[in-house]
Amino acid sequence: MKLTHLDENDRPKMVDVSPKENTFRVAVASGTIKMSKEAYEAIVQNKTKKGPVLQTAVIASIMGAKQTSSLIPMCHPLMLTSIKCDIEQLDELPGFKLTVSAKLVGKTGVEMEALTGVSVGLLTIYDMAKAIDKSMVISDILLEEKDGGKSGHFIRKK
Repeated sequence: MKLTHLDENDRPKMVDVSPKENTFRVAVASGTIKMSKEAYEAIVQNKTKKGPVLQTAVIASIMGAKQTSSLIPMCHPLMLTSIKCDIEQLDELPGFKLTVSAKLVGKTGVEMEALTGVSVGLLTIYDMAKAIDKSMVISDILLEEKDGGKSGHFIRKK
């Protein structure tokens, strides 16, 4: 199998997407963070010393998605048209599930942007609550769905 990010001399390269047509593309990724009851309640009740954790995580997710090409070497800089974030409270964990949806009309997909947004958002929650609980666990960062481009529509089976 030929890897697309290596040239004929096995040197790293960024894939040339110039021949591709612009198409609508969307990707949805998610991940969770599990924490102590004390940290969870402090976040839900907005009583952490560092400010509004969930609102800050949403902003961080958006910023992370927008900076993906600066962080992941072979990712193309993209003109994203939409980034949507949702944080679900998971009382039973306790913790949170963060979901990020990224959209554009372009020549390459937005899976990495959605995944990076989730990662940065969850790391932000960890950073803002680590004084309360250093044992938090970030897990299950995954692509839920993507559409557009040559590979078509993908939906993760539950």
